[in-house]
Amino acid sequence: MKITPYRIALVILLTGLQACTLGQATATPVPATAAPAAPTSIVHTLVPVNLSNAVDTGKAADQDSSKSASNNAAAGGDRFTFGEFERPFNANLMDVYFPYLDIQQAQIYQDEPWIHASIWLKGPDANGGLPGRYALEIDSNRDGKGDWLVLVSRPASGDWSTAGVQVWQDANQDVGGSTAMYSDENMTSGDGFELKVFEDGIGSDPDLAWARISPEDPNLVELSVKLAAVDDDGKFLAGVWAGNDSLNPAVFDFNDHMTHAQAGASVRGFEVYYPIKGLSELDNTCRVAVGFSASGNEPGLCKNPAQPSPAGPSCGLTLNICQQQGYCFVNMDSCQCEVCG
Repeated sequence: MKITPYRIALVILLTGLQACTLGQATATPVPATAAPAAPTSIVHTLVPVNLSNAVDTGKAADQDSSKSASNNAAAGGDRFTFGEFERPFNANLMDVYFPYLDIQQAQIYQDEPWIHASIWLKGPDANGGLPGRYALEIDSNRDGKGDWLVLVSRPASGDWSTAGVQVWQDANQDVGGSTAMYSDENMTSGDGFELKVFEDGIGSDPDLAWARISPEDPNLVELSVKLAAVDDDGKFLAGVWAGNDSLNPAVFDFNDHMTHAQAGASVRGFEVYYPIKGLSELDNTCRVAVGFSASGNEPGLCKNPAQPSPAGPSCGLTLNICQQQGYCFVNMDSCQCEVCG
């Protein structure tokens, strides 16, 4: 048979088609990739309501630093040794006052199934908001050492929301160090509230904690947490906090993680330590008793102005504690450290 250029071209074409067919038959199939599952939406079944019938209410007043802000100082309420902070200012110069961190008063309710806290601030920031962190600290066993921290960052909604809400537990019981409320002689290596059990509605209970800005008062932050989750008998001590990044759950108690000299002071009368330094933009209240009648000796308890502070062994201060903070004496009658000379 005569081989022509056309026959050669036909052979080449047929050979190529056969190779393509064989290649397709032996290729390893690629498994289909399933489309990523859509995130499961959080379903809420229990939302706080207005607590008009709340019982077992505790109230705490706090210092108004707006009145002394022009003097770059707080007028009072800042006692580092006792865990009392009035520092809604920037560090060092104290020439910036943060009204949205200046707590005016607080009210804490118990209304089954909720613990509810109301935190009144002096005012908003320049943009009309409350861009800080606000927290409720709960001492379930009433020993002066916090057990739970319910915290909201930058609340913005007038409706109850879990956005920005966290619940922290001190599972290893190191908050408060060796001496509840008072600064310890040796700084702690503890990790504060180390266990985060809830955030943004994610946790074993999506309804565990909520926050909002009051629809009736733009300077009022409200927090709610389920009572049964953080306390087993409805008897507890509680106080509230306001801060910027300084309000860090890992650094409780603050006066056990730094010295008075490192933290500074916001009151000019503490001239050895004034101004505030390493611990700024922070405010808190004393603690209130909820669900029980306080004896008056509970650590951190708000004092009745008509009654003297506990003296003697119930005071809790020692000469070593005062000297560690740079003072020379402890006045057991007033339960205060006193300056040298």
